[in-house]
Amino acid sequence: MITVTDLSLNYSGTPLFAHVDLQFDRGNCYGIIGANGAGKSTFLKILSGELDSTSGQVSVLPNIRMSVLKQNQNAYDAYSVMDTVIMGNQRLYDIGKQKDALYAKEEMTDEDGLLACQLEEEYAELGGWEAESGASRILQGLGVGTEYHQSPMATLDPRLKVKVLLAQALFGEPDLLMMDEPTNNLDIEAVNWLEDFLLDFEGTVIVVSHDRHFLNTVCTHIVDIDYGKIKMYVGNYDFWYESSQLVQQLIKNQNKRNEEKIKELQDFISRFSANKSKSKQATARRKLLDKLSVEEMPASSRRYPFVGFSPDREVGKDILFVTDVSKTIDGVKVLDKVSFIVGHDEKIAFVGDNENAHTALFKILAGELEPDEGSVKWGQTATFSYFPKDNTAYFEDCEDDLVQWLRQYSRDPQEQYLRGFLGRMLFSGEEVNKPVKVLSGGEKVRCMLSRMMLSGANVLMLDQPTNHLDLESIAALNKGLEAVRCNVLVACHDHQLIQTVCNRIFDFTQDGRLIDRKTSYDEYLETQREQMG
Repeated sequence: MITVTDLSLNYSGTPLFAHVDLQFDRGNCYGIIGANGAGKSTFLKILSGELDSTSGQVSVLPNIRMSVLKQNQNAYDAYSVMDTVIMGNQRLYDIGKQKDALYAKEEMTDEDGLLACQLEEEYAELGGWEAESGASRILQGLGVGTEYHQSPMATLDPRLKVKVLLAQALFGEPDLLMMDEPTNNLDIEAVNWLEDFLLDFEGTVIVVSHDRHFLNTVCTHIVDIDYGKIKMYVGNYDFWYESSQLVQQLIKNQNKRNEEKIKELQDFISRFSANKSKSKQATARRKLLDKLSVEEMPASSRRYPFVGFSPDREVGKDILFVTDVSKTIDGVKVLDKVSFIVGHDEKIAFVGDNENAHTALFKILAGELEPDEGSVKWGQTATFSYFPKDNTAYFEDCEDDLVQWLRQYSRDPQEQYLRGFLGRMLFSGEEVNKPVKVLSGGEKVRCMLSRMMLSGANVLMLDQPTNHLDLESIAALNKGLEAVRCNVLVACHDHQLIQTVCNRIFDFTQDGRLIDRKTSYDEYLETQREQMG
């Protein structure tokens, strides 16, 4: 369906990737992965025709309808939700409006009547009479209720707009679907619906995503941007990851064997080159040595931060008691008589679409917000560290560089120690001299995780810690939370992190009630599906 031939792109004079030859076929889903800055979104834009490459070409089969997930949430504010979705098939939308304009005339000419007949025929062929019902099904599947379908886009909150734009991309059975981070800001139910939709989709899907579970579920191929090259592998993300780690290990092992052989040959040559009886052997070995070279590991653009938490002391028997906590914010009750006790070694995931409840409860537990009713009691041995959803207060108007900023949270104030710590969090060289107020979203998250690691706390509370992180940083955080022997309370959209880290699920309903289950995330979701149908 799409053929990429000898494609290259230079960005500001620097090659981003070169000599790319790929084939994207019908019926497959291709996940594009790579480190931040590797060129994932740029490559997707080249495939869609939005950007030009430096050299090479992208060929798309004729008569292919391509659909691209739009990123500008406000681009359709002048239209209704229904019209916005139907614009996913622009030709269908235009015909519909043209027909309406003709029929709105007080008097139609013969030419108008002939044109109307032609338009009606094409409208029917494009599925126009089923357009609204089809759009409605997609919207409802993504969690946009019928009460919004005729509303102006301008009246919707950003999270609903994201869903409408996704519905637009999915509408009308396109042949080719391209999406950049489609699961961003989607609740779990919407992600599950999207996964099912794509599994049944008969066309070609090309998607950029940081969601490992999503990539594992829907992808038949992985397109990896690294080493300045773009390569395609059959299989999902986990298959690619395990395979790539195996290849890297094989290269390392081969390098080690080569190095050992080189040292052995060098020792032989130095011992026997002056010995006449061994001189022929030494010469032969020198020739062999000349042919041996240690294969250098490819310079990957991927960098994995170190995320590890070390509590200063083990938490005692009494950890946290929450009793009948209620909270109303801006006239909306986000927590309604929430009660629970945190037990030893429990790692709790906050799930569901009511993120206001998650954030309110975290703030109450951290002492930043008072409940309207109820009480919170921490155990005497419990010490917590809190990762807020909005970290603006920690960086806004702050003139400190990274070393100065981190020093306020460290018991060891020495610059050498702080630089070493920052290096493990991927801040190296002159980067540590940057003012923290100019850091990117992902860099700020890594700073906040550094603050937590230095705290020595035995209860970790994290509200959406994977926002702004790349796949490598999410994997590192996942590993760190799995390994730590302390209590964890975490709200995030990363299915794999929740499943592998947490052993208890808190699902907050829209009216603020708590559904509490001591189970894995996958088991909880399966129970929910059974109850729904």
